[in-house]
Amino acid sequence: MNTIFITGTAGSGKSLLTSKLLQWYEDHNSFAISLNLDPGTIDLPYEPDIDVRKYVDINKLMNSHQLGPNGALMLANDLIATQLAEIQNEVNSLNAEYVLVDTPGQIELFAFRESGLYFVSHFQSDNKAILFIFDGILVSSPINYVSISLLASSIKLRLKTPQINLLTKRDLIIDRLPDILGWSASVESLESALDKEKDSENSYLSKEFVRSLNRGGFLEEIIAVSSLTMNGMVTLSASLSRILNQGEEVNS
Repeated sequence: MNTIFITGTAGSGKSLLTSKLLQWYEDHNSFAISLNLDPGTIDLPYEPDIDVRKYVDINKLMNSHQLGPNGALMLANDLIATQLAEIQNEVNSLNAEYVLVDTPGQIELFAFRESGLYFVSHFQSDNKAILFIFDGILVSSPINYVSISLLASSIKLRLKTPQINLLTKRDLIIDRLPDILGWSASVESLESALDKEKDSENSYLSKEFVRSLNRGGFLEEIIAVSSLTMNGMVTLSASLSRILNQGEEVNS
């Protein structure tokens, strides 16, 4: 069994990508299932095979602990770890080739609290991979691109799992797509774009971050995918295959 954790900022397209990956594996004769780990979600573009909302009820937590929405979400995400054994048994009973884990919208609640790290590290699977989503709308400027790159690097450091970085919403940023892909492929291109920023102080700081990330091996090319046309899915599938089937971390 291979497990793919889908992460990214709120609204970046995690759930939609989950639905498209389910479709992709089904179309290619592989058995994939979905695990929704977001206790606060209301509508999903797919029917989850396992749903954490079965184990954790946000509304009940708000009422019983007199919490607001944010406090209830924090408690709910911590409680998910206590349900790991039950969730694991439910996953195992389906005997899938791939488990697609749609993580909570608030990435900080999942990745930076101990409960999230516990879940990722203790979830039993032959192989694991992280998909981190670069929201195409957010990273259309070079300074924003560097900011999300820092977040992607922190997720990789925190979860200690092979990671692939993806760019979503490519259909909405066609005019900016060559620039963004150029930044991901070339440090020189990214630094040149930063030089053109009007805020010289932030530009200088961003370049220092870029150089540090590059020295540490954290700057990797991103894969642009489209949830509308499925463009980029072949490249993503191949990159996942290299990680999951051979146990190797690759630059994508």
